[in-house]
Amino acid sequence: MSTRVLIDHRKGGASKVRHPEKAHRPDNPIARKPEWIRVKAPTHPVYHETRQLMRDNRLVTVCEEAACPNIGECWSQRHATMMIMGEICTRACSFCNVTTGLPHALDADEPARVAEAVAKLGLRHVVITSVDRDDLADGGAHHFAQVIGAIRAASPETTIEILTPDFLRKDKALEVVVKAKPDVFNHNLETVPRLYPTIRPGARYYQSLRLLDRVKEMDPAIFTKSGLMLGLGEEKMELAQVMDDLRIADVDFITMGQYLQPTVKHAAVDRFVTPLEFEDYGKMARVKGFLQVSASPLTRSSYHADSDFAELRAARAARLKGA
Repeated sequence: MSTRVLIDHRKGGASKVRHPEKAHRPDNPIARKPEWIRVKAPTHPVYHETRQLMRDNRLVTVCEEAACPNIGECWSQRHATMMIMGEICTRACSFCNVTTGLPHALDADEPARVAEAVAKLGLRHVVITSVDRDDLADGGAHHFAQVIGAIRAASPETTIEILTPDFLRKDKALEVVVKAKPDVFNHNLETVPRLYPTIRPGARYYQSLRLLDRVKEMDPAIFTKSGLMLGLGEEKMELAQVMDDLRIADVDFITMGQYLQPTVKHAAVDRFVTPLEFEDYGKMARVKGFLQVSASPLTRSSYHADSDFAELRAARAARLKGA
């Protein structure tokens, strides 16, 4: 029997209504997970140390907000993906467990607190993500840049990966973030274009694709990365086309993992993709020319991000040497 660990550190805990904006939707029963999707309850003492550090620095993590199944493993290795600009998102994607609503004002002290936590954890590589902030004129671009700058000052040797929103209709926002020079710029396409109206209704497929393309146009040295959830009803040929689209945009790294339904009000799992199928999709991506590929049922955007970055950098060096 598989286990899904759901940790809720928020005030009110399990009794709090998590997704009132989805209350009107019909229930989608949560399917029993197959034997290859298994996680254990976190018990390692370092996990608790990492959690306490997040609390002490008043930081939000996507690990908790998105109910990531890998939280026990990652936090036991002091790897936590910090989510800046609050824990309330302006969008209501049908796959996402992050709360939707009107966000609070930005916290001017947050960049310093993030940088302090990165230094205390001694991270070689850190992933910084955020909620969508459609309420802000720049979508939060300047705040991303401030966080990157603060980490550079506090931990000069730490490489920085950002996982950003799409900055839809936010003129010049992308330029601000790229100018701050993250080592990796990640923006997830999430699924195939056909499923956007139901899975990612607030976003536009070609806006997300163009975002990644423009990063490379502005600074070819920045690695670009994108992720897909499988098991939402996509077809193999559609995934192949998305891979081609990403390669045309010169994206370096693709991640693919199994979608897991957070609650009965979220999009239903169409099917559980087998480990063998993930292996085949990974081979397909490598043939198409990605520098780095991560494809497995429990793969997530920031899962093993530190070791993946080392491999990504080595892959680029080997390709340039062979050119």
